Amino acid sequence: MTASESAPAPTSTAPVPTSTAVREHLRRAGMRWTPQRRLILEVIEATDGHVTGSELVDRCRSLDPETTPSTVYRTLRVLEEIGVVQHAHGRDGREEFHIRPAEAHGHLHCSSCGQSWEISPSDAARTVRAFRDRLGFEIDLSHLSVGGRCADCRASTGG
Repeated sequence: MTASESAPAPTSTAPVPTSTAVREHLRRAGMRWTPQRRLILEVIEATDGHVTGSELVDRCRSLDPETTPSTVYRTLRVLEEIGVVQHAHGRDGREEFHIRPAEAHGHLHCSSCGQSWEISPSDAARTVRAFRDRLGFEIDLSHLSVGGRCADCRASTGG
């Protein structure tokens, strides 16, 4: 999915698909409902916020050492299609997944301390509108990642 083809983010009122719905969607995608995929869904259901694919593989492997990364990533693609997860990219380019995203949001990353903050649609509204009005460019906020230095780091170095 590219920025110009992005699907709207699910809203917090959208129900999270049941395991039956996920199983049916996997079948339509030509994938079987396996113990590994059931485990992946269970781990995701127990996760809030963000997780990288690698972290998800590690969490699944702690419960089932036979979990394969390819199964995790293929399942994540299908789960994204039905709104269970939404992928984004961190400042370093690594892919991370937002679990049950309530709305699309971007991120600010401090290059000094490594801390990060979410950018809500209302926080980014003026910038998004400026790019749309000036360049005709529609920003996919879920893929917006901005690097810089936070107030604490700037203050500690005098600038």
